Order: sequence, then C-alpha cells, then structure tokens
Amino acid sequence: MAGRPRDAGLELRLLAAAWALLTQEGYEPLTLSRVAADARAQRTDLRRRWPSKAQLVTAALAEHLPPVPQIDTGTLYGDLRAGLDALATAWSAPWMDGLTGLLADLHRDPAAETAFRAMAERRGEPVRAAIGRAVERGEVATGANRVLAGDLLEGPLMHRRLIARQPITPDELDAIASWTHRFLTEKAAADA
Repeated sequence: MAGRPRDAGLELRLLAAAWALLTQEGYEPLTLSRVAADARAQRTDLRRRWPSKAQLVTAALAEHLPPVPQIDTGTLYGDLRAGLDALATAWSAPWMDGLTGLLADLHRDPAAETAFRAMAERRGEPVRAAIGRAVERGEVATGANRVLAGDLLEGPLMHRRLIARQPITPDELDAIASWTHRFLTEKAAADA
C-alpha cells in the first residue's frame, strides 16, 4: 500500500519558516512547533528532517544566509577588504545576536555541529580563493595559512557583535584587512 505522496515544497517551506522566525525573533523563541505551524506542516515532518532545533537552524542558515561573494579586485588587499564588507554586512544583521544560543546548542548536538562546520567551510571559500589568487600572483607564499587568515578577518567582526556589542567602523575594517594582508605577505617575504 502506497503512502501519501511526498510534498516537494515542504522542506523549502520549513526552512523558510525557520529563517523567518530566526530573523524576526531570534534563536531562543524559535520552536519546532512554531516552525511547523508557520509552514503549514506537522511537527513530525520537521523531526524527520531535522531532529533538533540546532540542526534545523543550521540548515536554514545554509539555505538562506546571503553568500559571501567571490570578488577578484586584482590584489590581495582589495580582495580581503571586499570580503570584509560582505562579512560585516552579515554580522551587522540584528538577528545575529540570537546565534549565541545556537552556538551553545552545537556543543550538545554533534550532527548540528558537523553541519554548521560544513556551512562555515563553504562560506570561507571566497577568502581561500582570494589567497589562492594571491599565491598565483606571487603576493603570498604557497604555504600561507588560509584558514587562519579567514579567522583573522571574521573573528573581530564576531567579537565586536557578540561580545563587545558595538558596531564596527569602515576604518576598523580597513585595519583588519591590513593586518590580515600583513600576516600573509610578511610570511611570504620571510620565506623568500
């Protein structure tokens, strides 16, 4: 006996409902019951796909978080600075404050943490690509630590938003880009 036909748009509706709640109210008030109701679905539909709130929110972030664009300005500093603008826009969104709850839940949910790390890895690709182009141009040594460079760019944005609770200025973004550029290029000069 065949079951009910699968609703092709259900997953997209669930993710859209989760994203809407996350961006409008934050992580803490978001519940699986509310997401299911807003998506005109059953809570069991949600649980079959994402057994936890952290897994659902991570999937919603992966689906709806604006991508970090691939920007090729022709110079490492220009690429770093352009990437910082995109990251700063994301980190300045009002709903970002709610991510502290998600980060705490990731510690208790290995599947959500794995999915979150994969999403973060994908979002870091434009910075790694920019450094790869800089290596090809000879601006940076082949062994440049691309992951740490990404952390140097995004870490201050995250800290300023979640810990210091203050906006970041364009001058500070310039300084972050300069520090990261110096980190990458001074190592190249020392290795030469």
